Amino acid sequence: MDWGRITSIGLISDTHGLLRDEAVDGLRGSELIIHAGDVGNPEILTELRQVAPVIAVKGNIDRGPWTSELPRTAALQAGAANIYVLHSLEELDLDPKVAGLDIVVSGHSHVPKHSERSGVLYINPGSAGPRRFTLPVTVARLDLGAKPWNVTFTDLLGGSSR
Repeated sequence: MDWGRITSIGLISDTHGLLRDEAVDGLRGSELIIHAGDVGNPEILTELRQVAPVIAVKGNIDRGPWTSELPRTAALQAGAANIYVLHSLEELDLDPKVAGLDIVVSGHSHVPKHSERSGVLYINPGSAGPRRFTLPVTVARLDLGAKPWNVTFTDLLGGSSR
């Protein structure tokens, strides 16, 4: 599929079988959704596909026959960005800069954050599923419309963005 003209990507991770209405609302308007693993059940992906096309990777809790469609990693070009997706950043087994990647999307930690290292943007949308400890429940939006690329997080329980 050609993602060359995509400018708005919804990012979600760690749903653990729970897709909140607030998460779906937070992803509306996305031209593509990336799920960075720990989906929990296939119905999550079916529901997300009603909002936009979905690229998803397998997380450490994703087990069973339905997960055979989920790769461990995914690479795509969207707009001018080369994007790499995996569940746990600890399993990154390549140098993103050397590989020509612009963005790495991961999940697993449940902590929403973005940072830049060596010209590569690293994004974790946080967890959109069951709340863990005192961590926020979030999704993110990646805007590729202009550089520098913009990442915003939406707190699904508080409704705020940052």
